Amino acid sequence: MSGRGAHELQDISLLGNQNTKYPSDYAPEVLETFDNKHPENDYFVKFNCPEFTSLCPMTGQPDFATIYISYVPNEKMVESKSLKLYLFSFRNHGDFHEDCMNIIMKDLVKIMKPKYIEVWGKFTPRGGISIDPYCNYGEPSTKWEDVAWNRLTTHDMYPERVDNR
Repeated sequence: MSGRGAHELQDISLLGNQNTKYPSDYAPEVLETFDNKHPENDYFVKFNCPEFTSLCPMTGQPDFATIYISYVPNEKMVESKSLKLYLFSFRNHGDFHEDCMNIIMKDLVKIMKPKYIEVWGKFTPRGGISIDPYCNYGEPSTKWEDVAWNRLTTHDMYPERVDNR
């Protein structure tokens, strides 16, 4: 069987919708999931989101980042258009970089219950310094809990050169 049948996508309302409404503030309710067709396989799904923006909660100035979301799905997967709208909803949201990454991870854990997930934000410098928060989660009492700890403690052993921003 190739592609997805209508019954598999019955809970997906944003994909293909020509009347997309962009949320004006933080909107976790836009996230949608669909069934993983291969829950018996362990595999990564990675989203690269180079146009993430949020607001500094102190100054109201915009912050720009590339967000990397990688996860090993369990029964559910996040639908990409809903993820784009969700990330867009941070555009007028005021929170620190670290908070944004943890909020994104927790919202995705809540709706998907993945085996493993990591969220890494690489923010452009403001005031001469960049902040790159990384957070992850592994399903408790499984091998993925150990993977999360190992990746957390070794995730940036070989950082990139700073001239890439």
